[in-house]
Amino acid sequence: MGEESLRKRKGEDKGREDGQSIQSQEPPTTNLQKQVGLISGICMIVGTIIGSGIFVSPKSVLANVGAVGPCLTIWAACGILATLGALCFAELGTMITKSGGEYPYLMEAFGPIPAFLFSWTSLLVTKPSSFAIICLSFAEYASAPFYPGCDPPQVVIKCLAAAAIVVITIVNSLSVKLGSYLQNFLTAAKMIIVTIIIVSGIVLLAQGKTENFKDSFKDSKISVSSISLAFYNGLWAYDGWNQLNYITEELKNPYRNLPLSIIIGIPLVTVCYVLINISYFTVMTSTELLQSQAVAVTFGDRVLYPASWIVPLFVAFSTIGSANGTCFTAGRLVYVAGREGHMLKLLSYISVKRLTPAPAIIFYGAIAIIYIIPGDINTLINYFSFAVWIFYGLTVLALIVMRFTRKELKRPIRIPIIIPVIVTLVSILLVLAPIISAPELAYLYCVLFILSGLIVYVLFVHFKFNWPQKISSKYTSVSTKFNTILLSFRLA
Repeated sequence: MGEESLRKRKGEDKGREDGQSIQSQEPPTTNLQKQVGLISGICMIVGTIIGSGIFVSPKSVLANVGAVGPCLTIWAACGILATLGALCFAELGTMITKSGGEYPYLMEAFGPIPAFLFSWTSLLVTKPSSFAIICLSFAEYASAPFYPGCDPPQVVIKCLAAAAIVVITIVNSLSVKLGSYLQNFLTAAKMIIVTIIIVSGIVLLAQGKTENFKDSFKDSKISVSSISLAFYNGLWAYDGWNQLNYITEELKNPYRNLPLSIIIGIPLVTVCYVLINISYFTVMTSTELLQSQAVAVTFGDRVLYPASWIVPLFVAFSTIGSANGTCFTAGRLVYVAGREGHMLKLLSYISVKRLTPAPAIIFYGAIAIIYIIPGDINTLINYFSFAVWIFYGLTVLALIVMRFTRKELKRPIRIPIIIPVIVTLVSILLVLAPIISAPELAYLYCVLFILSGLIVYVLFVHFKFNWPQKISSKYTSVSTKFNTILLSFRLA
């Protein structure tokens, strides 16, 4: 199925004029509609990136480098790397204007197998588990005010997280505009708490609270291993810089709005992250920050008391906004994989009434709820998240490859070749760093899981063992007949 789709697309490319970019060839009646503008695009990037990470665990970066100076430098450098990576994706996104993020780029550059392995890993592990973690973080902050002096029960946290997943899934299944408007609102809400923390930090600096910045590079732990792991943790907080490429087909004027959203959105996040960390260090020493369980809450208790309850409230808004952005974009990956024949055909269907990939979004939400069940999923995410940079690096490498193999494609944005080379080399370093610094079997298990997708590909895509498709077709047929009967009763 994937190989036939690739041959079909290449045949279509030869029949078009030279210099034309690759676009979705679906009939207009079943296409995703272009409803996301520049402001919504910027809000999607900012809203997805700024989640729970910067508020809860900046101490991971500090723990690896050991001092304030290198810590702030790493946060800024992570923003620069995320911007460079996003610029690579901007060229890919305007050259191949299809939704699905890395998936269509890997398909066009390397064929169906790498694209399938990406969708296999992303759909079943990386994205739903990340969605679950974000919702669990939301649940912890949302329930914390009701359990003063103690941790909320795990049952409460998990039920609240599951409820958040259900609500977000329903909202994004009902309407693209509704999901986009919700994202805009939540982004505005999280920017309020970001502004409160930054302004508080600037005021404290003006009052002379600078003692924690003296000798800021003293006692730092600088090595290839420590810097790599610090980057690894910092980039986790920046994860989401590529989310707009998952909804390229729904962007108004993507040639203009995609790069502009990136150029405005990611530097804005970088400035916010650096200033937030500076604000943290105005009231906390390095030791105190490392001992804090929730850095933003500690900051709120010391600076905003008795209004410190504002912090957990707005951090809850922040995390739910990040979860909404993740669901909005990842649902499109499921949709595109289903359209290419790499997932059940049912998942490629678009709601005729709502014009949303509802089956794909519901599937994504269901998998995320499953990930809430285990007691501690954070450890699982730490080991599996390094797989993300395998595919980031492979996707940027695809850009370099297509500079030579697909010269005929129109490139509204053409970045210097040195940028994708740098991003590819850094990706290799980020993948190898945790393995070299702390080798564990869990990394091997992760790689084996990715490669196990080859078995699924050979059986269900290459040899076309299509009994799952037959089951879903029967289900779809029964559902259609049932809906027809209901409609006839209503008309009667």
